[in-house]
Amino acid sequence: MLRDTEGIMPAESTNDDVGEWVERWLSSPRFAVYLNAAGNDRDAALALYERNARLGSALSHDLAHLEVGLRNAYDGALTEHLELPRHWTACGDQVFAPVLRTRKRGSRGKVTVDINARPRASLDRAIREAGGRKAPPGKVIAQLTFGFWRYLTSAAHEVTLWRPALHHAYPAGTSRSDVDARIGRLHELRNRVAHHEPLLGLDAPSLHVDLLEIATLLSPQLGSYVAESSIVPGLLTARE
Repeated sequence: MLRDTEGIMPAESTNDDVGEWVERWLSSPRFAVYLNAAGNDRDAALALYERNARLGSALSHDLAHLEVGLRNAYDGALTEHLELPRHWTACGDQVFAPVLRTRKRGSRGKVTVDINARPRASLDRAIREAGGRKAPPGKVIAQLTFGFWRYLTSAAHEVTLWRPALHHAYPAGTSRSDVDARIGRLHELRNRVAHHEPLLGLDAPSLHVDLLEIATLLSPQLGSYVAESSIVPGLLTARE
């Protein structure tokens, strides 16, 4: 976690006068988060922000490695094990056929929703961004976001995707719900990092363990590579 500011020094390039320019740069509400964590010590708050940024960058590096491995493993499993006339990216209406569920929507009461509408829309958008229906599958896959892959292991896809195909991306006996929970947490982390949000209070060590364990399930060699190339553990322990 990034709560403890003891021993944190500002980056060498930091202006000695941590004045109002910081709020103009970061915005007052954003900097206030770090000021509160640093006991209103402006120098420590800016140093804490810098540490947060460095940790976010390091996590982004590792998450990118995982995302590439995840999408290629899932593509391989879907391609090999789903019986389709063409590559699965060209069969979105079959792979993500409408599945209707009743959901409570506040004052609107119960409504019927198609839980596969979002992945179909994501796939259609990826096809457009890749150049259209004639785009090669690899180009389409590269346009699909982490959020798309994250929801393929949800309970809604237990019967349609996990059992026939996606479980092959993992060792025998791997729990879908465990994989989904871990990837869900990593998806939330990825979004926070991508939007430069504070990581204060997050259990970053446990989240990094989630990342390494999913990578290892996909490929022991990938897990080892990410662990050996990662600077996240060093950043987490440097100021303890």
